[in-house]
This record gives sequence, C-alpha cells and structure tokens, in this order.
Amino acid sequence: MLVALTLVLTACAGEDPDAATQESPASETADSPSPSASETTSTSPTPSPSESPSSSPSQTAQALPEAPHRTSLPTLMREDFRGGRIRFLRQVLANEDYTRHEITYPSGDLTVSGVLLRPRGKGPFPAVVLNHGYIEPSIYVTGQGMMREQDYLARAGFVVLHTDYRGHAAGDPVPDRSRETRLGYTRDSLNAVQSLKRLRYVDAEKVGMVGRSMGGAVTYNALVAQPGLVKAGVVFAPVSSDFVDNFNRWTVRERPDAAQATYRRWGTPREEPEFYAGLSARTYFDQITEPVLIHHGTLDDSCPIRWSRKSQRLLEKAGVSSRFYVYEGEQHAFGPQWPLSMERTVRFLRRQLDA
Repeated sequence: MLVALTLVLTACAGEDPDAATQESPASETADSPSPSASETTSTSPTPSPSESPSSSPSQTAQALPEAPHRTSLPTLMREDFRGGRIRFLRQVLANEDYTRHEITYPSGDLTVSGVLLRPRGKGPFPAVVLNHGYIEPSIYVTGQGMMREQDYLARAGFVVLHTDYRGHAAGDPVPDRSRETRLGYTRDSLNAVQSLKRLRYVDAEKVGMVGRSMGGAVTYNALVAQPGLVKAGVVFAPVSSDFVDNFNRWTVRERPDAAQATYRRWGTPREEPEFYAGLSARTYFDQITEPVLIHHGTLDDSCPIRWSRKSQRLLEKAGVSSRFYVYEGEQHAFGPQWPLSMERTVRFLRRQLDA
C-alpha cells in the first residue's frame, strides 16, 4: 500500500498554505470474515447531535452528574472547548495522496503541537483526531505513536490531526504531577477537534476520534465529557475505563514517587473512592451519545483484554451503541491483523460519519 515518499522540508510558519447509520452485526461480519478475529456487539441506537465548530455541545438530554471534585470528568462536562487557529509550522512530507505538516493549536491558555495530514483534493473531507498512547514526554517527538494510522487514514481520504498533548514535543511544558489524571490530555484532544473543524476543507459535521492504549482512555474521557462533539469513537488496545486500574498498573509500579504525590494531594482510592470514580470514564458511560468501536488482542500483555471486555459490558449496560472485535493471538501493538483492524475502522468511520 505504501508508495515512495517525497520529503519536503520547507519553512512555512503561519496559515494553512493550501488555504450516522448503524449497520447490523451480521452484515459487518459478512463484509470482513476472519478466522482469527471475533466480535461482540451492542447496537442500541444513539443519535449524534450536530454541533457548530465555534462552541462545545450542550448536554440537554439529561442533567449533568454532580462533580465530586473540581479535578474530575464532570468538571470537563461544564467547560467550553473552542480550540482556535491551527498554525502550520512546516511541511515535512508530500506524496501523491496527502501532505503532512507539523502544527500547533491552542488548548485553553496552552499551545499544543502535533501533525496534520491533508488528502489531495479540494474537500471538504471527513476528519479524525488521533490520541496516542503513553510515551515518556522527555523523549517524545512530534507526531510519534500512531504513524501507521496517520498514513492509512490520510490515504483513505480523512484529514488527520494527531495531537502530541501538552508537555510533549513543541507544546508548552506542564508540571509532571498534572499528567497522571489524563484530564489535561483530554482537554487537548477536545480542543484539537474544535480547531480541526475550523479548517475550510474539513466537513465539521463529519469528525471522529481514534485512540490507542492510553489514548483509548483519552478517547473515552472525551466522549463522556462532550457528547456530540464527534460522531464516533474508535479505540485500539485501550487501557481500562477505570482510572484506578491504570494507576495501579503503571503509576504505582513504574512511577512510585508520582503515586505517593497523588496520595498526598488527593488521598488513596480507599480513602477517597468518589474522587477516583470521578476520573473514570466508566462512571459516566451513560453520557455517551456516539457509537464506539473497540479493537483488542488476546495476547496483549500491557493492557489485558479483560479491561475491554468489562468496558464493552458497561457500554452496553449504559445503552451505548458499541462494537467489540477480538483478535486472536495479537499483542498490544498489533501485527498481522493490523490491516484488518484498519479496514474495519475506516468502514466504521465512513458509516458513522456518513462519509
């Protein structure tokens, strides 16, 4: 699928230089049979309200849940995400299918970096925001983490904005202690959506979100915090939708100083269960109004598949339209069945975005 790429390094800071219908599970399976992948599905109808790119969606269908703490997902539900002008720094790649630029965009008072891929043609195009998995911020470089997905989706005709998150690459620095909750990263993803919708060659009514690993939690968070902002969400090998699962798996084991700082600041999960529940997307799955697609391999030794099985059951219980593909023998990063997972992702996005 890949063709020879022409690298173009040009200094071009400033403006852009070129300036849902749910299908039945049966037909989805018939369209892409695979002896090594299986699925479970829930297809409760969930309408996705349209939203102007200049303001965050209103949650009028039901009352907002009470915020147990100002550091919580219900706090994000009450925030107004407007994004802002995307600044194009330089073009780093051009081929016959798309161009790739390093960019920055505003997330509240911060500047966040990332990359933007634009398909050839006039548009308007459907679009996706990509949320990458955990990479130590001190060694992270812009656009890292989902290079395969960037290329695949751009070639499929989507404008792609891959956010680096705050504190990464060329973005504004933030205190290390602020990254553990992932709420800042969620803000950056939501502002990335609103910034993307401002581009004249993006169809603002046809925007989705895709997250991998830790980016799966960011995607879950975004869907519960601002329902209606995107039209669909896709997660690959996601972490748990329970914040404590992730905190115990990585922060306690690998960053014990950060864990102790968290306990001193907010208490332990046993002492303050409501606080930690307020950081867990599953607590608020009933807020989601968009369909969700989950991909997970059975041999994932980083994010155990039982986490996605549990999330799928809770999504179904909350009435969320969801689809869960299980990939026998696949590990966390996906290998032989990655093309199949992307075929399914593109088909899902096109259907839900009506693109």
